[in-house]
Amino acid sequence: MKTKEKFEYNNGFLRKLQLKNLEIFNVLKKFCEENDIKIFFCGGCLIGTIRNHGFIPWDDDIDVFMPRDDYEKLKELWPKKGNTKDYELSVPNKNNFTRNLFITFNDNNTTFIKTHQKNLEINHGIRIDILPLDGCPSSILKRKIQKFWALIYSLYCAQMVPENHGKLVSFVGKFMLMLIPIKNIRWKIVYLAEKKMTKYKISDCEYITELCSGPKYMQNEYHREWFDNVVYKEFEHQLMPIPRGYDNYLKMAFGNYLIVPPKEKQVPDHDVIYCDLNNSYKKYKGKYYLNNK
Repeated sequence: MKTKEKFEYNNGFLRKLQLKNLEIFNVLKKFCEENDIKIFFCGGCLIGTIRNHGFIPWDDDIDVFMPRDDYEKLKELWPKKGNTKDYELSVPNKNNFTRNLFITFNDNNTTFIKTHQKNLEINHGIRIDILPLDGCPSSILKRKIQKFWALIYSLYCAQMVPENHGKLVSFVGKFMLMLIPIKNIRWKIVYLAEKKMTKYKISDCEYITELCSGPKYMQNEYHREWFDNVVYKEFEHQLMPIPRGYDNYLKMAFGNYLIVPPKEKQVPDHDVIYCDLNNSYKKYKGKYYLNNK
């Protein structure tokens, strides 16, 4: 069966998708507040909070930061206390290969099939990306070792070579994947790398970093106090949690974030094969994913 490789957001559909994302996030936010789990807007929705008091008009998702201890706490508590009938906390591991480097909070009753995941038997519901924050050692050598393990983690967890990082990175990535072709060994390396890169507690460090956002962002070292407290700002007529040092974080990660990008860059980030706000992704198995195309 022939299907489109790119889903078009027509007739106000993107706005409806944004509001569905907000609905899903509010479920996660409520659970975090009830269980003393710290969560912050980050990336595009944080820029939108400050610049637009809501979604950037062309944004199609919500990303959040969570300190590592809170991240692990969420992984432990959601299966026990959360609404698992309607929402899944999808954790990448040997039995749930998602090509993600981080956990996602998925709506089981919707569909958002991304191109690079179309051949995977996973939860393809609309999701919130949850990116962990980790302690960053002050020692230059220890920091280099941490980034080395983060790169190893990224490569074998996603089992894809990072794009747009040059020919050398591409060559080394392909060689490393070819070197370790056995699934069980790859996942042993993933678990070891995760243990090594996350061993620095935020409370013991002056700086923190994001290790699961790809090679570019793992270079950033944020002052710990930028994220030590939550403040609330208006987003779509609601008050949403953002880090206290949001301005410093956004300038380091994105430069002058208050400048609206040129028209040609005002497009959604994700390559989506199919999106349905009202029906479970399971309806589309064999049609839009796992269709051997």
